[in-house]
Parts: sequence; structure tokens; C-alpha cells
Amino acid sequence: MPQPARRLLYWAPRVLGVLFAIFVSVFALDVFGAGYSFWETLLALLIHLIPTGLLAIALAIAWRWEWAGALIFIGLGLAYMAMTIRAAGAVFSVLVVPLFLIGGLFLAAWLWGRPRRAA
Repeated sequence: MPQPARRLLYWAPRVLGVLFAIFVSVFALDVFGAGYSFWETLLALLIHLIPTGLLAIALAIAWRWEWAGALIFIGLGLAYMAMTIRAAGAVFSVLVVPLFLIGGLFLAAWLWGRPRRAA
């Protein structure tokens, strides 16, 4: 594989993972308009940021071990899909498809991204 393609395959899932974590964390901002007290707002914000924390942990693991990142991101997509099985199709396209895409890119980076040694 040429070096530019290998570099793209290395960075694409990592950048998309960071962007997706930022996107998911934006949903936590709705607690500020709910009229809670300071401590209630802080607690609600922490609860709403749990998915972002899970994504950050998954990304930290995937950054080092791409095969584990593939399993984790695809697993997170399957878990979210199972939890929201009755949700509209837009939920799947906005939240589940990116998880599968990032997991697939980590898998591709693991399979084809590194140069193989001749046996």
C-alpha cells in the first residue's frame, strides 16, 4: 500500500472518532436550559457526558490497538442499536452508522495499514 494511503488509513478513524465524540457531547448542552440548580445542572451534565466518556475510552484503546478499536466501536454500535431498536431510522443514521464506519476503518487500518514483514 502506498504511504499516503497508509497515512490516510491510520488517521481517518482517529479523526472521525474525535469528531464523533465532540458531536455526541453537544447533546449534553441541553441541561443548561432546563432550569436546574447549580448542583443539579452539574449532575445532569455529568450523566449526559457518559457516552462521550465511553467514546473517549474506546478511542484511547483503539489508538494503540486497532483491532480492539474495531471490536469496541462495532460493539458500541450494536449495543446502541439494541437499546434503541424501536427508534426512528434517523437515529440509526446519525448515531449507529458512524460507530460502524469508525469500527470498520479501524479494522481496515489493522488489516492493511501496516507494512507486513516477509516471512
